Amino acid sequence: MRTLPVLFCLATAMKSIPLFLSQTHACSYLDNQEAQSLFIHPSTPLTPNIYQSLLAQGFRRSGDEVYTPHCPRCTACVPTRLRVKEFIPNKTQQRCLKKNSETTAILKPAVFEQAHYEMYLRYQDTRHHEGSMAQATPEDYLDFLSSSWCDTYFIEFSIHNELAGIAVIDQVNTAWSAVYTFFEPKFSKYSLGVYAVLWQINQLKHRNKEFLYLGFWIEACKKMTYKSEYQPLQGLIENRWVEITNK
Repeated sequence: MRTLPVLFCLATAMKSIPLFLSQTHACSYLDNQEAQSLFIHPSTPLTPNIYQSLLAQGFRRSGDEVYTPHCPRCTACVPTRLRVKEFIPNKTQQRCLKKNSETTAILKPAVFEQAHYEMYLRYQDTRHHEGSMAQATPEDYLDFLSSSWCDTYFIEFSIHNELAGIAVIDQVNTAWSAVYTFFEPKFSKYSLGVYAVLWQINQLKHRNKEFLYLGFWIEACKKMTYKSEYQPLQGLIENRWVEITNK
């Protein structure tokens, strides 16, 4: 590892934050590609206000770690955010809203609940059974989704009074960041992954927030292109937020 400095301007002061560069490893999204990430050094004290500035510079959280792709020969991973006030659902999204007209949602603290964890394992076994998360321990599960310094919540979705899905979000002053969504496999026909994003957009509009950060968009990776369905989407390209249209 090697340590690199980065400067960014907060509302209150200029703060220097040390980064470290990971070793190269096989890319999780693109075949025959190597990947690297820049991580905020773990000695750095973080807060939701600092994280808001880091989100605006393309960083993202996994557990307590905050990172951004920094690959030597690839720029395919594009950080994205949605301008929620201008969002209008397309026909597919309208159908999803109608399908979930009786789905209920509760915002809950990001703490361990056995029912959530067991659903997470069933989801991983169905969708990503070849991955390591299918064997996650309770500690692995909570270390991945929660954070000791971030304002994180679990959105609990229920269908016919039965737990159906969880969306994990981070709250900052002007935005939410969508961390992860998982759901009970038997409710797959409800498109809860889509509905979770639509629910968050609606909440942000009511709360007069500006953005929903959606993570990385990768045009050449099918499972990451869905984000362009939410418009108007912005991507951080060459340190500028620009429009990403749905082709």
